[in-house]
Amino acid sequence: MPALRTALLQSSGELGDVAANLKILDEAAGRAAAAGAGLLLAPELFLTGYAIGADIARLAEPADGPSARAVAAIAVRHGLAVGYGYPERDTEQHGVLYNSAQLIGADGVPLAQYRKTHLFGDFELTWFTPGDRPVVQAEFAGLTVGMMICYDVEFPENVRAHALAGTDLLLVPTALMHPAEVVPLSVVPVRAFENQLYIAYANRTGPEKEFEFVGLSTLAGPDGTARARAGRGEDLVLGDVDPAFLAASREENPYLRDRRPGLYGSLV
Repeated sequence: MPALRTALLQSSGELGDVAANLKILDEAAGRAAAAGAGLLLAPELFLTGYAIGADIARLAEPADGPSARAVAAIAVRHGLAVGYGYPERDTEQHGVLYNSAQLIGADGVPLAQYRKTHLFGDFELTWFTPGDRPVVQAEFAGLTVGMMICYDVEFPENVRAHALAGTDLLLVPTALMHPAEVVPLSVVPVRAFENQLYIAYANRTGPEKEFEFVGLSTLAGPDGTARARAGRGEDLVLGDVDPAFLAASREENPYLRDRRPGLYGSLV
């Protein structure tokens, strides 16, 4: 099975301007596809910007709304899957809002839809309802692909649940702020190692009202190394998710085989 070249878009886009951010995503998808990527991941709340405050209620869309259709057209145009973050309005729950991420296949068909389960900070806690499905997966390019968002990956139980469910590549759209640089530099590679999977962690960058995003987007491998890492500014970085290397690493690493779940009841 060939490796899946994965592109991480590190950008904060244009605050509150969905059309401009779709244009940025389209341009990045073109560059990623030209470099051989089969999947592009954009950051948390990429379509709207993060520091949008009360505008969240105006900018939020259903999972199958006009922006999702625009992203599907981008995926088809460039022949690659696209994962991205956006504010979701659930029309079946009287307008409840979620901090969501979606993966759309290269054929324009939605593959996975995830709602952030661990909300962070006053902005998110004020406007969003937490999701209740910790493991959301899709099959793509011969891999089992999982999704979560930013703060979710900092909970070891969350990532272990994906490992036990067979996730090979975990997509994490992110809006990580200063001074939490330890997360992409240390936590994400350790999560990949201890759970024997790849993690694609795509962050925002630079100042956005009261927030300061740190960049450092990372594709971490099951050996705990960064296969690709961005700097602090706008960037598009690429790395390979290699199924053969993953299988060999899982064979050598005994963590999941040597677990003793009967001892861990106190965790729940």
